[in-house]
Amino acid sequence: MGLRGKIRDIPDFPKKGIVFKDITPLLRDKDAFREAIDALARRYEGDSVDVILGAEARGFVIGGALAYKLGVGFVPARKPGKLPHNVTKAEYELEYGMDSLEMHQDAIEPGDKVLIVDDVLATGGTASAKVDLVEKMGGKVAGVAFLIELTFLNGREKLKGYDVFSLIQY
Repeated sequence: MGLRGKIRDIPDFPKKGIVFKDITPLLRDKDAFREAIDALARRYEGDSVDVILGAEARGFVIGGALAYKLGVGFVPARKPGKLPHNVTKAEYELEYGMDSLEMHQDAIEPGDKVLIVDDVLATGGTASAKVDLVEKMGGKVAGVAFLIELTFLNGREKLKGYDVFSLIQY
C-alpha cells in the first residue's frame, strides 16, 4: 500500500509558508493505519524497549497503538498545565515559534529504555525536547521513531547520537 498517498498537504497551516502534513486520512483508513503501525513494530520487535513516549496529540495515537502492538507501556508528554501530578518540563523551538512539553516526574524510572514516537520529524525541536525529558528522569533513549520525516528541515541534526527511524521521507 502507498502510505504516502494517504497523507494530505495543507498549505499555509499553521501559518503562511508552511505545508502541514496531515495524517488524518491515513489514520482513518484502517488498512493504512495497520500497515504503518505494523511497519514501525517490525523495526522495533526484539529491541529492548520498556516504554513508549508520545507527545500530544498525534504522538498519542501512533505511540499508543505501537505500545499496544509491542506489548509495552505508554507515557504521555503534554502541553503545560495538562497533567495533574508533579511534572518535569522541557522547552523547544518549532519552525514557527516556541513551545514546551511536560511529563509526570514518576513516568519514567531510571534505566528505563524509552522509544520516543511521533508523527513528524521536522526541525527536531519537539523530538529533542522529548529526549531531554527522558534523560532528565534517568531514562535511556532506545530510539526516536516517526511516521514522516521532512528531510529538507534537517531535524536529524538535533538528534545526533540517537537511533532515528522514519517510515516516509519528504
